[in-house]
Amino acid sequence: MSLFTASPLLRSSLTSTRSVLGTARCVPASFMLAQQAPRSLTTTPVARALPWAKHATTRPVSLEQDFKELNVVRNERPTSPHFTIYQPQLTWLSSIVNRITGAGLSLGLYGFMSAYAAAPLMGWTDCLSSAHLVQVVATMPYWAKLAVKVPLAAAFSFHTFNGLRHLSWDMGYFLSLKTSYIAGYTTIGLSLASTIYLSML
Repeated sequence: MSLFTASPLLRSSLTSTRSVLGTARCVPASFMLAQQAPRSLTTTPVARALPWAKHATTRPVSLEQDFKELNVVRNERPTSPHFTIYQPQLTWLSSIVNRITGAGLSLGLYGFMSAYAAAPLMGWTDCLSSAHLVQVVATMPYWAKLAVKVPLAAAFSFHTFNGLRHLSWDMGYFLSLKTSYIAGYTTIGLSLASTIYLSML
């Protein structure tokens, strides 16, 4: 809210209105746009005492016009810096990957469960039966098996070990920068070893 808007709102009296549900509420009279007459831009006494404010030009505007101009100015403000401008660090990179793997595993699990539950209604009972799935996997080439197993194993392994790392933080362990990085590299090493092991099964 600009100084031009805040000053008259603070000085305005409260007007009792009634909402759609019939409950009474008090709002500043300046919010009643339909009853707001054009006014000159005003500021607080402190702002008016500034040297540059003595020669500032004013023009009559309504409260609605003031809000529109304020929104235009807000759109021209620079946005907050995005995380891509910062140097990559293990702590926030692992946090992002943890969220991605968690969302991917959840979507895959709930997707398969939904398809398995809907299989009798859709006539897919034979397609999703355990015997049929085992037969499909057995006939797949080795590269296709790895293409399916490696992403699943990597996501599961990293999310599991990094979840244990987060739990250790909740219990007050590995909170310093040095121990946090040690735990992070340990998580990556265990995740790689677990991915290789699960992919070779």
